[in-house]
Amino acid sequence: MHTIDKKSTKKAWASAIAQPAKEFPVTQLPILSGKIPDGLRGTLYRNGVARLERGGIHMGHWFDGDGAILAVNFTQGIATGVYRYVQTSGYQEEAAAGKLLYGNYGMTAPGPIWNQWQKPIKNVANTSVLALPDKLLALWEAGKPHALNLQTLETSGEDDLGGLSKGLNYSAHYKRDKQTGEIFNFGISSGLNATLNIYKSDSTGKIIQQAAYKLDGVPLVHDFILAGQYIVFFIPPVRLNILPLLIGTNNYSDSVEWQPRLGTQILVIDRVSLCVVSRGETEPWYQWHFANGYVDASGSVIVDIARYEDFQTNQYLKEVATGETHTPAKSTLTRVHLHPQTSKVTSIQQLLNRHCEFPTVPQQNVGQASRYTYMSTLQTGKDISQELLNVIARFDHKTETLTEADLGENRYPSEPIHAQDIQNPEQSWLLTVVYDANSHSSEVWVFDSDRLDTKPVCKLGLPSVIPHSFHGTWNPAS
Repeated sequence: MHTIDKKSTKKAWASAIAQPAKEFPVTQLPILSGKIPDGLRGTLYRNGVARLERGGIHMGHWFDGDGAILAVNFTQGIATGVYRYVQTSGYQEEAAAGKLLYGNYGMTAPGPIWNQWQKPIKNVANTSVLALPDKLLALWEAGKPHALNLQTLETSGEDDLGGLSKGLNYSAHYKRDKQTGEIFNFGISSGLNATLNIYKSDSTGKIIQQAAYKLDGVPLVHDFILAGQYIVFFIPPVRLNILPLLIGTNNYSDSVEWQPRLGTQILVIDRVSLCVVSRGETEPWYQWHFANGYVDASGSVIVDIARYEDFQTNQYLKEVATGETHTPAKSTLTRVHLHPQTSKVTSIQQLLNRHCEFPTVPQQNVGQASRYTYMSTLQTGKDISQELLNVIARFDHKTETLTEADLGENRYPSEPIHAQDIQNPEQSWLLTVVYDANSHSSEVWVFDSDRLDTKPVCKLGLPSVIPHSFHGTWNPAS
């Protein structure tokens, strides 16, 4: 039994990332309580940082760790799981050498300064996943995706999706329209002024259309919105100071500067032509993630954001890698009303005065109005500067109420993933991977999405600890 050291200043969540994660092969998962719903059929995929140390050297930022994928397949009341590192070339080189060789977002390459130029940053493939008919893509925004086998998670290598030429990146936050099958995404190409590359793919992932637009400076753009006939970018006032990065005296994370005087720039794109509809500007804020967007009856674009007042969140996430956090960084669920033809913001409204991250909607509602937004948050009264997200919740936009699943002390759920029941369209489930620091173990919990405040309908045991992950997806059985 794992016990928590009461004297340590580190919180219980830190134990999940203290050691590199252990892979496991395809394994039937024990049912710890309840029963797997008959209509829950498909695969949950999750991606996240699984290794924050090699050869005694620790990564400089949570974003720097090597990615590993968890797949949990549900078939006729049985669940199997598999967990594997993405076999990027950088991961394989460092594993063979037994030491870190590359720099990354929050660290320069080890060794003499000329290593900064000789060793480009490593594609860590650690942020999200895209399930396609014949492969799974491990996504990381500063490089190309890696293709994996949907069942075994064996890595086959980088994938250009039929259209990613050299120097083009493919972000972690694609948007898939369930009605048309189209997949939209973007990538930022750096230079003295960055280029925003926008991609439209068919349902197989093959890129069928591209567009490119110059931006002011080099901003940090992590996510975007599909809203009806529009693609919308909110470009926060964060810019890269290129000189210290070029000469190798600073890493990317420490070279990114908060410049609120720039405001938040807005770019509205037509989803059919990928042409610019309008550009605009509004007050400064930062966001990693959007919940959703849609066009209302009046023609306004409605966008729901996990909004930060500044860029302190980057320092907090840097501290996560050490197992101790001190920097407060609160994000709230905020709604923006936007006129698409002018990019004029007509209102900004806080929907919920609670810390909110990883907001999502059911896949069938992406780009359309959704009654429910699912999210991760904190137990009431917990210190936001020292804790990791430990509650999953559902916000009902119709009744303006929040329903929470409180998992108890020292338990940390991943981003909640919505799964439609294949037998009953009125029924859906919410899946999360839980790290339980009380027993130093990981489990998969399945909730009835309409009864989040009751106990889970099912809990499954996992063979090894899954560190706190970033993003996942549900791939329903065909």
